[in-house]
Amino acid sequence: MPVTTSRREQILVEAARLFARHGFHGVSIDGIGAAVGVSGPALYRHFPSKEGLLAEMLVGISEHLLAGGQERAAETTDPVELLEALIAFHTDFALHQPELITVQDRDLANLPDAARHRVRGLQRAYVEVWVDALCRAGFAANEEAARVRAHAAFGLMNSTPRSAGHTRPDVAAPLLVAMARAALHARV
Repeated sequence: MPVTTSRREQILVEAARLFARHGFHGVSIDGIGAAVGVSGPALYRHFPSKEGLLAEMLVGISEHLLAGGQERAAETTDPVELLEALIAFHTDFALHQPELITVQDRDLANLPDAARHRVRGLQRAYVEVWVDALCRAGFAANEEAARVRAHAAFGLMNSTPRSAGHTRPDVAAPLLVAMARAALHARV
C-alpha cells in the first residue's frame, strides 16, 4: 500500500531538498511551489512565509529527534542499551534525511530569533539525553566530557550529506554505527 503524505508534508520535503541543494536564499516560493505542482502563492495557504516554512522544518526535526531520544530513554534503564538505541535512531535519521542536516548547518541563521532559540533549546535537550546515558554508562568522566563524545558521534553520523549520495544506506549504516560507537566508547 503506498504511503500518502499531505500537501504540507510534500512542501516540507521538497523545500528541504531545494534548500539543501541551493541554499535558503537560492530558492524562491515559486520554485518550491513548482516542485510540488502548485503555484508559489498557494504555499501561503500552508505557511505564513518562506521563513515560516524553514522554521517549521527545523523546529519539527529538532522536536522529532528529542522525542525519539526521550522515547528510547523511557524504554530502557540500561545506559549501554540506550546508547545503542540512540545511535541506531540517529543514524537512521541521518541516512534518510541528509537534506535536513545540510539545511540545519547552513540555514539556521535564517530563522526568526524565536524559532532559532527554540531549535537550539531542543538540540541542547537532545544532547542531554545522550550525556545522561554516557555518564550513567561510565563512558565519560563528567558531563563536559560526555558532551564532547556526543558531539563527536553526531559529527560522524551527520556526515551523511557528504556521503549519502555516494554510498548505499545498507553499506553506510553499519560503518556509521561502528564509528559512532567507537567515538562514544573511546578510551582516553
